[in-house]
Amino acid sequence: MTDQIIHTTAVIARAARLSVAPMMEWTDRHCRFFHRQMSSRALLYTEMVTSPALVRGGALHLLKYSTVEHPVALQLGGSDPAELAEAARIGAEHGYAEINLNVGCPSDRVQNGAFGAILMRDPKLVAECCAAMIKASAVEVTVKCRIGVDDQTPSDVLPEFLARVAGAGVGRFTIHARKAWLQGLSPKENRDIPPLDYGLVQQMKGLFPALHLSLNGGITTLAQAQDALERGMDGVMIGRAAYHQPADILMEADHMIYGAPKVERTREDIVMEMLPYIDAHIAEGGKLGQVTRHMLGIFAGQPGARYWKRHLSENAHKHSSGSHTVVDAIEMMHAARDNLTA
Repeated sequence: MTDQIIHTTAVIARAARLSVAPMMEWTDRHCRFFHRQMSSRALLYTEMVTSPALVRGGALHLLKYSTVEHPVALQLGGSDPAELAEAARIGAEHGYAEINLNVGCPSDRVQNGAFGAILMRDPKLVAECCAAMIKASAVEVTVKCRIGVDDQTPSDVLPEFLARVAGAGVGRFTIHARKAWLQGLSPKENRDIPPLDYGLVQQMKGLFPALHLSLNGGITTLAQAQDALERGMDGVMIGRAAYHQPADILMEADHMIYGAPKVERTREDIVMEMLPYIDAHIAEGGKLGQVTRHMLGIFAGQPGARYWKRHLSENAHKHSSGSHTVVDAIEMMHAARDNLTA
């Protein structure tokens, strides 16, 4: 078992050269399946699942995934060591390749549950939570955090945080290179307003060379990701850009980030490869829009893209919709392109 865990940890660490951030209401199983069609290597994350909901059984449906999604990690939110340990055990038993603890989300709802970014104030508790999770889980436990919160001085608190939590057995961290302001800024504002400090995160790699550190925050292109890797970071996590312009990030990732042979595929190819999945989802009682809402950005920046988005937005909710609706949207986009060049 130990050899298997070590092998899995090494494989996931390699995958974490590029990861798609866990994003609430976005990175569900349909989103992840779609993203996996564009990159076979990037590390994918679930939405955050709270440990109370998971342990009490109300969130078990959120653990459903396709094995096609691997490597895929489960992100947990919580602050009770025993509860997080049980949630980690459940996640590992469901086959997730990694269990990640959220110490970065600044939303009021998360704060009221005493987890997320507010835990940056209590590295001792985070270490206790991680130690309990590691003991209960057969897969690697990791942490996603900020550089600090509120009036904390990041250059003081971040090294202390990393040292304390690493001492509990965590070897891999993803660091959002911004502070989180727990009062006065919305979650959206917390992603944009606090200044980025990439230099501090890079300094942490120098202080903790044995740790696997991934950079998160403000990265919108593969060129930026490559630059961070060349500067010594072990990995890069991309969030909104990977969701809103998935093809720009993920279709070239395997070649540019992992050195895999370049594969010539079009965005239309990706969409057509999704049709059997869509048919199966609808046959099980699902709705087209549950899948296609994640696909709206695949043609971002391409001629006629708004016709693709409009047709799906206006028709995916209809009872009669299906994979043919997706094909119709492509045809409308092509017709618009033809009119532009006529």
